Amino acid sequence: MSDGFTLLELMITLAIVGILMVIAVPKYEHYLRRAHYTEIVQASAPYKLGVAECFSQTSVLTHCDAASNGVPPVPHEVVGMVQSVRVRGGVITVTPIKANGLTPQDTYVLTPSMKADQLLWHASGGGVERGYAH
Repeated sequence: MSDGFTLLELMITLAIVGILMVIAVPKYEHYLRRAHYTEIVQASAPYKLGVAECFSQTSVLTHCDAASNGVPPVPHEVVGMVQSVRVRGGVITVTPIKANGLTPQDTYVLTPSMKADQLLWHASGGGVERGYAH
């Protein structure tokens, strides 16, 4: 009886580790992108609040642009993972920088709609299509 492993046991172990890596690495990369994308989603929060304030004041969304009617102005420089923010007619578009697996095509778009005098939000954009946010 030997005290070591046979070549067959080592090959089977390596095959199992290889299969696990093929499955786990893409899922982990997607998880990391989702984690970084939370900064993009959070960047929209003050603008959602501003659009809601604008809507309550004016009762229309067409006047809800950045820096007007309670909607905050957008930053002119890159802040963290956020390349730009645009607010027009109540629609908020946040564009990420190219970093950590995200690209500027992974936008986060929030579109408001009115239902029974309430503001509802629909998320869309490249990041939502790729499953980084809901």
